[in-house]
Amino acid sequence: MAEQKSCLVIGAGDDTGAAIARAFAREGMVACVSRRPTHADKLEALAQSIRDEGWQSIALPSDARDEEATIALVEKIESDIAPIEVAVFNIGANVQFPITETTARVYRKVWEMGCFAGFLMGREVAKHMLARGHGTIIFTGATASMRGRDHLAAFAGAKHALRALAQSMARELGPKNIHVAHTIIDGAIDSNFIREILPDVDARRDEAAILNPDDIAQNYVMLHKQPRSAWTHELDLRPWKEPW
Repeated sequence: MAEQKSCLVIGAGDDTGAAIARAFAREGMVACVSRRPTHADKLEALAQSIRDEGWQSIALPSDARDEEATIALVEKIESDIAPIEVAVFNIGANVQFPITETTARVYRKVWEMGCFAGFLMGREVAKHMLARGHGTIIFTGATASMRGRDHLAAFAGAKHALRALAQSMARELGPKNIHVAHTIIDGAIDSNFIREILPDVDARRDEAAILNPDDIAQNYVMLHKQPRSAWTHELDLRPWKEPW
């Protein structure tokens, strides 16, 4: 009988994170979903919806910016649930401010959410994956990972840094059989956030001109399943009509 494995999704929100958790649960893993404790009710609802489909999922609220909390989260999964085979860092941190209105507190918080938390997760899961000699770590990036834009100094700074972290980890861990990948999600995602600010979401959805969270999730599963003779480190995903 195959050993039970788990997938940790940090930043398991209502849309992309939820879709990623469901996709790996359907692969037979325990979907360990995590986001801030203030969203514990939503997190449990996500885990329950996955269990209702007949798969395994556990809600584990945690502050990803807190070093001790992240250490405890990973140790709990490893000791009480199942070895972490896949870890996905999916915190968005998309905050917009004019540069003159970007306070030090805002800039620091966005960096903590968008990059530092990714470092904490990556470091902790790597310890266990290295001991086993296999595993997959995926970091979710954005257009801002590649170029800055007006009002996005904090967000772009964090996403650039996360990309550099992913590259460094891939170069260090790849030869040790740990697949580290970074995705560039370039375009609007069909999500609650986008539905509030874009009036033509339905039309975009009908013509597949907006990123579908389930389609994003399937690409994450593909990354995990890639043979190690042909690993992808960086994967860009965008709708067919998105200019770039």
